[in-house]
Amino acid sequence: MLAAYARTVDPADPLDALEVGDVESATAPPGWVTITMRAASLNRHDLWSLAGVGLPADRTPMILGCDLAGVDENGREVVVYPVIASDGWTGPELDDPALSMLSERHPGTFAEQVAVPTHNLLPVPDGLTLVEASTLPTAWLTAYRMIFTAAQVRAGQTILVQGATGGVSTAAIMLGRAAGLRVWATSRSDEGRQWARDIGAHETFESGARLPERVDAVLDTVGQSTWDHSLKCLRRHGVMVVSGGTSGYQAQTNVARVFAGYARIQGSTLGTRQEFADLLQFVTSTGIKPPVHRTYPLAEARAAFTALAGGDVRGKLVITS
Repeated sequence: MLAAYARTVDPADPLDALEVGDVESATAPPGWVTITMRAASLNRHDLWSLAGVGLPADRTPMILGCDLAGVDENGREVVVYPVIASDGWTGPELDDPALSMLSERHPGTFAEQVAVPTHNLLPVPDGLTLVEASTLPTAWLTAYRMIFTAAQVRAGQTILVQGATGGVSTAAIMLGRAAGLRVWATSRSDEGRQWARDIGAHETFESGARLPERVDAVLDTVGQSTWDHSLKCLRRHGVMVVSGGTSGYQAQTNVARVFAGYARIQGSTLGTRQEFADLLQFVTSTGIKPPVHRTYPLAEARAAFTALAGGDVRGKLVITS
């Protein structure tokens, strides 16, 4: 079957490690099922895997991709929860010390056929295409947990989303607006700020700008370059929720901003299967349509990876069968 996979890993030139070609067909072990891929969206995780982050060379070749919407063996349209618990684990998924995502220990979703645990299947939300549904499992689930579980903000409160054009940030803006929050966002470019307003941000600001007032929560996927600004923007007892570090992982913290402001710094990533089910229901009830920048056939997966690495993307890139 055709697949896009990491032939090896290459920190210096990740795209050089990418291969698109024939691999052995997927086989489903007991408790798993084979899904026919219809749409699988890209994430930064896929580029990091090619660079060897979370995917050591001794696990290659490895089919890439975390997100999947497709058709099961009974012809039902399904979307796949991307977190894979270890064998025998019965507790909350995110408490499993050996949890992984598809494409880390098990072959991923950029293939004609994909084996996944039966427990991970959920029906595609009403009103969404399979392409739209495929964008939800990683970025949108991460944003949903950041807002509703980690930040625990309520309608009428204000959130600041740092770096408005990223996949998680896009989802956070749209989810926050639909939940009745006042949503502010930052971006380095005029185009990025316009994008944020187009998808629901009430106000936008240049990166690092002084805000009109402090906010109840900051959602930060950028890390090093926005860290101090995020803490400055919090009101007393506010929360900074961190789910990434696209600008770097080493940041200096002014400790006084934390203790004097009674601030909370909360790490967050992905979400539980129940949170994923809640996200799907929320999308259905609010009528949200996840934006898709472009689709690519599986045979042209390299072009999709190149576009993602280039960074000039608004919405998700999706590979289709």
